Amino acid sequence: MQTSELFTAKFRTFRSAVPNPQSALPEPSAALTHLSFTDPLMKQFLFLCLSLLFFAACGSDNADITEVEAEDPQFLSVSPTTDTELSAGEQSFMLTFDRNITILSSTVPQITLNGKSVTSAKIDGGVGPRLAIKAEIPADAAEAILVIPAGIVKTTAGGLAERCELKWNIKQRPTVDTDNLDGLCNANATPEAQNVMKFLKEHYGKHQLSGVQSSASNTLDFVNDVAKRYGKHPALAGFDFIYLAFSPTPSNWSWQQNYNDISAASEQWENNGLVSYMWHWNVPNSEADYIKCRDEGATDNMGFYTPGAHNGQGETDFDIREALKEGTWQNECILRDIDEVAGYLQNLQKANIPVIFRPLHEAAGNYTRYNPQGGAWFWWGRHGSEPCRQLYRLLYDRLVKHHGLNNLIWCWTIDVIEGYEKDAAAWYPGDDCVDIVGVDIYTDQPNLCQNTAYDYVIDVTNGKKLTTISECGNICNPTSQFEGGANWCWFMVWPTADANGNVNTCGWTANTDDTWKSILQNPYVMNREDMPSLKR
Repeated sequence: MQTSELFTAKFRTFRSAVPNPQSALPEPSAALTHLSFTDPLMKQFLFLCLSLLFFAACGSDNADITEVEAEDPQFLSVSPTTDTELSAGEQSFMLTFDRNITILSSTVPQITLNGKSVTSAKIDGGVGPRLAIKAEIPADAAEAILVIPAGIVKTTAGGLAERCELKWNIKQRPTVDTDNLDGLCNANATPEAQNVMKFLKEHYGKHQLSGVQSSASNTLDFVNDVAKRYGKHPALAGFDFIYLAFSPTPSNWSWQQNYNDISAASEQWENNGLVSYMWHWNVPNSEADYIKCRDEGATDNMGFYTPGAHNGQGETDFDIREALKEGTWQNECILRDIDEVAGYLQNLQKANIPVIFRPLHEAAGNYTRYNPQGGAWFWWGRHGSEPCRQLYRLLYDRLVKHHGLNNLIWCWTIDVIEGYEKDAAAWYPGDDCVDIVGVDIYTDQPNLCQNTAYDYVIDVTNGKKLTTISECGNICNPTSQFEGGANWCWFMVWPTADANGNVNTCGWTANTDDTWKSILQNPYVMNREDMPSLKR
């Protein structure tokens, strides 16, 4: 420690080291009592006393002084380890040091990855020895080099970490040969469905479609609100069979739902837009609830969340494993629901409207991310990948082969969460019943390219399937996606509502009015006004 630093450290402890002057010093002489503090003799006397006390305190073995050397923090490890091959795109790093550390926010831009400032750097948990860093790895990078200059990481006592440089190799990104992309699984697909698939393949890697999910499950409220505010209609309108158990609602209800009404889908298709349906599949909690639903039309005690996943609301103990067994009440229940959905989809087929159908979304529930009890948060994923895959294939067979629905383009949602990529492949139903693979991406950094997720989907499907952002909150910047090599077919913004229950286009923090205008005018984006007619 420097002499000046030692002096400063000891001076801070001087109060505790100096004995009480009233008990330690002798009574002043009469002469001294007549001296003022401005008298030169008194000044010399006080200075002498203080100097003697100070050096006595410094040299005393019994003085109450704690000398703390400002030891420098030492780097210990990083995750992922440097022998891990990384993918281009957003990457998280966790660096561990041998003691608690701190970092000034003003110095974060000095931390770089491949010469560019990292996205963020902060102490994990607010206090501790771990530094969490997020950075963007360029799509064309052969290696990733993370550099933390000397003195950026420090301790509160003043210790400074040495310069830290870490290197990783970047794994070769998968490529997609658009000429080898699979066609539709259903060989008997309608001409309109084939036209849609052909169009998506032709624009793959060149454009993506704008899309929004209806907030009322079966209307164009979100589509029309976007058009009213920003002058463009989203090319893809999303609907949801979430209210299947209520459809059609009694005429005296305050809200109405009737999936036989296909006017919204018809309007979208007639104006050259595309139509998609998903299914938040409500099922009874027990056999007694099922019988009441079947025989009396009761909709109490129904839900699609697994126990513990939604604070007790809309939860069900429904067992998918039993539902796959013939003769069980659960099996009877799902077949009745599938057949009812088939009737509504047949109305669309009769109107020559193709449908991008996305059932059993987020089957793995993004693992433990949403369900505080752990595991999937929807009942169709509660008991693992195999029952879910079987249910998806049952849906495909029942709708296509039994009901003859040939207007469907089948979309499977894969869960890609950091650390679980290898597990996601187990949920994939198979190439013979999937046309498009989607990823639901909710990010607070929409300007980063999501090519880690994209690359994984390409790996799972061997580059034979179209890929898409099947749900999102903040819209991922199309320019960042395409220039980073993530060639999504479309994005689908999930709806939010204002205090009055009306659709709120700016409900996601990054989706400002300016963002919407920029996105809809982006040269990579196609809106409904840009779409050709795909009718036969």
